[in-house]
Amino acid sequence: MSEKAQNVQDVFLNHIRKTKTPVTIFLVNGVKLQGIVTWFDNFSVLLRRDGHSQLVYKHAISTIMPVTPVQLFENEKAPAAATADH
Repeated sequence: MSEKAQNVQDVFLNHIRKTKTPVTIFLVNGVKLQGIVTWFDNFSVLLRRDGHSQLVYKHAISTIMPVTPVQLFENEKAPAAATADH
């Protein structure tokens, strides 16, 4: 295994940043933010909408939901249908 292990959070955020995928970010206090992730680091995410940027601290984020499905890894496939062979 010569590839460096990647953190799923970084892979996810980098993917939505590169593809400019619109997202909804839910904060732990219930606030809903929408926009495009333009930058992120270990502690924060920069969210852009209507020409304005918001710096959101990661500790305040509950969920990040892209508007379209995201495929992070090349070998990722849709979940197989459950079988009833029990």
